[in-house]
Amino acid sequence: MNRNIIITGAAGNLGRSVVEKFKREGFKVIATIAPGSSDELEEADDVYELDVTDEEAVIGFAKEFALQYGELEAVAMLVGGFGMGDLNQTSKEDVEGMFQLNFYSAYNMTKAFLPVFKKANKGTFLYVGARPALQPADGKSVVAYALSKGLVISLADIVAEEIKSTNIRSHVFVPSIIDTPPNREAMADQDFSKWVSPVEIAEAMHYAATSPSLKNTTFKLYGGV
Repeated sequence: MNRNIIITGAAGNLGRSVVEKFKREGFKVIATIAPGSSDELEEADDVYELDVTDEEAVIGFAKEFALQYGELEAVAMLVGGFGMGDLNQTSKEDVEGMFQLNFYSAYNMTKAFLPVFKKANKGTFLYVGARPALQPADGKSVVAYALSKGLVISLADIVAEEIKSTNIRSHVFVPSIIDTPPNREAMADQDFSKWVSPVEIAEAMHYAATSPSLKNTTFKLYGGV
């Protein structure tokens, strides 16, 4: 029997590491990428173009998933974006943009696939938060980003309450700076060795998804920063 996992944002720097890890561990990987993307994901079993910020599109995808695959072990919600700016530099449009990318991308997937998990009485949601959402000292210079990731963390907590009496699980992964090429380019003067690698986050996600004893856990992946 296939252990199916859906991974959104699968073509990103974190996404590729998560796809590779779960595939290597025997999962059937159903990946989503942005519509119109030219990204290729040879490691994934199946790839769908899906705008996860579009509620109706996600509902349609969930219906198709149920017909094509049936059971589902986990959903890893990796779509997201980043933006700098303190309060004075952050517009309403900036906040709404971060909410779309970081929060609604997770909210839509959660709402669409929670019924699938409830029907089977099993499944794991894997969310990605961010340290600035937990530490205001970090968040004050990335206001829109911190607020949006704070909503993701709150969503994970609310889901944890919703599924308390079931075998469904809700985990959130809170990294500091992820060691990616764009981050290295943007912060070339920093010590990259102290950052968290996408591979380490992927390892943590796999551990959480395959450890029934972990019910609802927050993984703080701060590296040496």
